[in-house]
Amino acid sequence: MTIQVEIVTPRRELFSGEVQMITLPGVDGQMGIMGQHAPLMTILDIGEIVLHRPSEENVYIAVTGGVVEVRPDKVIVLARSAERADEIDVSRAEAALRLAEESKENRPAEERRPVELALRRSQVRLKVAQRRRARRPGIMDRRDGE
Repeated sequence: MTIQVEIVTPRRELFSGEVQMITLPGVDGQMGIMGQHAPLMTILDIGEIVLHRPSEENVYIAVTGGVVEVRPDKVIVLARSAERADEIDVSRAEAALRLAEESKENRPAEERRPVELALRRSQVRLKVAQRRRARRPGIMDRRDGE
C-alpha cells in the first residue's frame, strides 16, 4: 500500500509522488506515516525526512521545520525550507557548521538559542548530504535487507 506525498516550501514543490512510508521529524519525536494513517496535523522540527519508495532508492531531505497534514490517502508537508541530499553543497554546509560552533562559544547563554538552531540545521544538512555520499553502486539500501 502506498500513500501520496507532497512536500512544498515557500519557493517550490520539492516532491510529489507515491511512497510506501514517510518518516518525519515531529516536535514530539520521529513519526512514520503509511497509507490509511489516522488524520492528524502537527508541527515539524528541524530534522530529516525519509521517503521510503517501492523498488527505488529512498529519498533523504533536510527540513528546517514547518507543518504536516496527514490524511488516510495523502501527506502534505509545508516546510519552512527543505533540500534533497543531492542539492546540499557539503563544503558550504561544513563551513556553516563551523561558523555556528564558533559563534555559540562566543555568545552569552541568553543569546545562544538562535545559534543553537543554526547549529542543528547545519548538522542535519550534513547528515542528509552524507547519506547521498554513502550510497554507492553495489551497496544495498536498508529497505533492501541490509
